[in-house]
Amino acid sequence: MRRRYELTDREWEVVQMFLPPVRKSQGGRPPKNRRQMLNAVLWVARTGAPWRDLPDYYGPWSSVYSFFWRLQKAGIWDES
Repeated sequence: MRRRYELTDREWEVVQMFLPPVRKSQGGRPPKNRRQMLNAVLWVARTGAPWRDLPDYYGPWSSVYSFFWRLQKAGIWDES
């Protein structure tokens, strides 16, 4: 079930090619579901809520924030 603020299948097809590789260069565990993580980041961005108020169905807020920060370091948000 798609929730408010979440990507449609078509939007996901377009966006996923801009995400960095699944494996991190420093190692560590890759996110279980990158689409869900991106939807969580978009939820925070669109609602303006603090990271700690992220709904439980998106997973731990700290994991989502780490995913967001990884995208920031990769320059994803700077692309146009």
